[in-house]
Amino acid sequence: MAKSTGKTKKTYQFKAELNQLLHLIVHSLYTHPEVFLRELISNASDALNKVRFMQLTNQEICDPQAELKIKIDLDEKKQLFTIEDSGIGMTEDELITNIGTVANSGTLKFLEEIQKKGKKPEGDLIGQFGVGFYSVFMVTDEVIIETQHANPDSKAYRWISDGKGTFTIEEIDRKKRGTTISFRLKDEHKDFAQEYRVKSVIQRYSNFVDFPIQLGKEKINKVEALWRRPKDEIKEDELTEFYKFIANDFEAPLGHLHLSLEGTVNFKALLFIPPKAPLNLFYDLENRGLHLYSNRIFIQDDAKELLPDYLKFVRGVVDTEDLPLNISREVTQHSPVMQKIRSILTTRILGLMEDWSKNDPGKYEKLIKNFGPLFKTGLNSDFANREKILKLLRFESTAKPKGELVSLDDYVSRMKKKQKEIYYITGESRDVIEKNPNLEYFRKNDYEVLLLTDPVDIFIIPSINEYDKKPLKSIEKADIDLEEEQKGGDGKPEETLSSEMLESLIKIFKETLGEKVADVKASKRLVNSPVTLVVGKDGLDPQMERMMKLMNQEVTPQKKILEINPAHPIIKNLARRNIGSSTDPILRKTIMQLYESAMLIEGNLDNPTEYVQRMNELLEEATK
Repeated sequence: MAKSTGKTKKTYQFKAELNQLLHLIVHSLYTHPEVFLRELISNASDALNKVRFMQLTNQEICDPQAELKIKIDLDEKKQLFTIEDSGIGMTEDELITNIGTVANSGTLKFLEEIQKKGKKPEGDLIGQFGVGFYSVFMVTDEVIIETQHANPDSKAYRWISDGKGTFTIEEIDRKKRGTTISFRLKDEHKDFAQEYRVKSVIQRYSNFVDFPIQLGKEKINKVEALWRRPKDEIKEDELTEFYKFIANDFEAPLGHLHLSLEGTVNFKALLFIPPKAPLNLFYDLENRGLHLYSNRIFIQDDAKELLPDYLKFVRGVVDTEDLPLNISREVTQHSPVMQKIRSILTTRILGLMEDWSKNDPGKYEKLIKNFGPLFKTGLNSDFANREKILKLLRFESTAKPKGELVSLDDYVSRMKKKQKEIYYITGESRDVIEKNPNLEYFRKNDYEVLLLTDPVDIFIIPSINEYDKKPLKSIEKADIDLEEEQKGGDGKPEETLSSEMLESLIKIFKETLGEKVADVKASKRLVNSPVTLVVGKDGLDPQMERMMKLMNQEVTPQKKILEINPAHPIIKNLARRNIGSSTDPILRKTIMQLYESAMLIEGNLDNPTEYVQRMNELLEEATK
């Protein structure tokens, strides 16, 4: 501690009811005591920035050769904590104004109003009124500040206070520029006198401060604030290493986005698209978000408000001057600044995705395969960007080999002249879908069908309704618009049942199946299969029904429409049996077996034992 010059020590009263304010700081405004260190480092960083500006503008300064840095010294046995910077320092008037005046009439009025209303103060009170320094009183009972302003003719001063209404200032014999803050830690916070504890806090909150932070002889903040540097000065390996640090990943990112904006909102951002999705995409990203900084000082590492949920796979840092350091989570949710940044980031990320989709389709396909299920959810949540999201959606299709994806624009460009609808089908996997009888007509007549295998697809597709004025239709729905005529391999119409035989057989189907089906109809979509089940116009998609059952949701069993293929040999044989005898037991057993076979394909057969028993009976009859 510097020697006193022997001049009179002056005592001052705080200009506000500090006890009341300190109570708010300690009990309401901060939830974690370690942020006192963030505040002190932030103040030291500001002081160093100011003296650096003086140097750059060729102003004379005291101690011009002093290194611009922040130094922390600890004494674990005595529970002493000291932080020193070589920044601009403070004059006596600044000590009284900046440190002594912790609040003004506006603050007091604000406090009185919230007390009357019985509300708790918002978390940005410190940022609004500049009382962050006083967070130190969470961990100590008395603070000593020694400071020397950078002006060559300035004097040095010592400021002491216990934070209970008064402070003293005296002139001291100090020759070096900057500020030293020292105090003894309370017993319950003595861990802040241990190097490992302080080091971990610095690495968490202040790793990107633009000046060296020295703890003992070690420089702690070793990661450079890359987002502050011009784009053309950053090397690819630097970006990779920064991504690995920020995302705790071992692989290089798929790509990045570097932003520096000034205008209605000022911020810099360095965002990354990870190379892979976590094993459980929706669950593993639940508590992650962008790192939020205010002038390189950490605020929070899961700032979910900066991006909509469907883009929360993006990693990176956002640094803005327009937010106070101590903005609370509650305030960030409703902050106009955060909303503006969110809007800009969303637009830029979607722009990056659009650029990749056009100019680097391989990279874009990786992104969609990794994060497509999450990204698609934006269709039902971000209506402002709905059209952009629609164009960026990708699906598998019967027009492309397994693994290749197509856009809705791709599909539309390949539609037949008379085709009015965009066709799709849902299922567990492509292999399963391609065995679905409902695809037969479309495959034979060369109609492209989107193959939707993501579970999320069944939630988003119904909300699209149409694209480019063309309705989206499930080929598993009964109301699909299909051409009447089917032709065989030689181009001639396939031989089918007469209307009388068909009508009579359908009647027997209805009698046999009874309440199991909503209706029985002749099919236009079947080619190789005898029967299929389809959903009525307002029915539940089969894949949705399966998912709800898996999630133990109560699903009212829905009756489906059984479509029969009048050109199929089995159906023709049944029609002939029906002419011979409508009470033929083989006829009725076969109808039931065909129905349950369709149920089996759908994955909805409840009694396979009965099904197998009936099959054995039919085989026995056939082999007599």
